[in-house]
Amino acid sequence: MLLNQDWMVLLQENQVGKVVETNRATAQYGLALTEEEAKLIVRERTDTLREQKRVEFGDSVTPRIIYEFCDSDFIDQNNYVETIVRLQEIFYLYKNEMLDEISDDELLHLMKEQFEELCFGDLDYLEGTCLNNFAQAVRAGYSGYKAADGRGEASAFDEVKRWDYDLYLEALRDLCWK
Repeated sequence: MLLNQDWMVLLQENQVGKVVETNRATAQYGLALTEEEAKLIVRERTDTLREQKRVEFGDSVTPRIIYEFCDSDFIDQNNYVETIVRLQEIFYLYKNEMLDEISDDELLHLMKEQFEELCFGDLDYLEGTCLNNFAQAVRAGYSGYKAADGRGEASAFDEVKRWDYDLYLEALRDLCWK
């Protein structure tokens, strides 16, 4: 049993090290993780994997989440750790919801695009609406995302009518002329 525990500790430490290494790339965006924050993120990842009944072989997806999202206008040092933890949870949830039909890269690109363009940083909207709609389509057989590696799909299943610039100007004119 001691050998298994030592192996698990080494694996956790390796994952923490890889998360801390992301600081080299994220520093240019004003983002950095302490070792304690990296440990928290890795612990939360382990809990999420257990909750979602998933096993991850090889490298963790966590550094890839960090690299994908570090340039977001909606992430800053104040919400960085919480956002990464939540993005991990959403990622593993939707790997399950999409029945593993979508690759990690496709899901990451899709999540980032929706996070930026439709959700404007709202993680609840990303999880509860945008990805849910997309997951339903994937389960129903949709595979159009594969040709572009998950890119360009943000609005494919968007149910919310976005504002129109001309309509906005018309409403503004109406307000100003009254």
